[in-house]
Amino acid sequence: MKPLMSILISFVAGLLVIPIIIYGYLAFGNLPVSTADKPLPFEARIVKVPMKARIDREMPSTAPIAMNDQNLIAGATIYQQDCAFCHGLRGAPTEISKTMFPRVPQLWAKHKNGVVGVSDDPVGETYWKVKNGIRLSGMPSYAGILSDAQLWQVSLLLSRADKSLPSDATKHLSP
Repeated sequence: MKPLMSILISFVAGLLVIPIIIYGYLAFGNLPVSTADKPLPFEARIVKVPMKARIDREMPSTAPIAMNDQNLIAGATIYQQDCAFCHGLRGAPTEISKTMFPRVPQLWAKHKNGVVGVSDDPVGETYWKVKNGIRLSGMPSYAGILSDAQLWQVSLLLSRADKSLPSDATKHLSP
């Protein structure tokens, strides 16, 4: 009976001590909260797994508007006004992006894998991200700010970041 009681007391003490240790860690300001801090181990993984699952479940499979010059030009205008400050223009990454955490993807630059921006993502995924935003990243939700058609116009534009665009669209994307 005594060994069982010892185990039970140890278990209850452990349940009480662990939250106290975690609170102490947080209360003394040890958690990295500055954008200059190194990320916690597995931080990116912890966020990406549920985000990918949610996007895969909710993203539209096709765009309800046409991929045409008019929509690409409109998307470029919107991008210049609402997105370029953080995500840059063609050949002109932004300085502000270097100070943000997590780092902001430059949507007109080739990444390490050779892909330009998010041009390899399904257009529905880009639409979901623009519409809903991404928690803890600085990416705001544009739902209620842009119309659904405007959300699609920007998403269609970004899906073609690695291809030629109408000249009127390119004017809005150049520094």
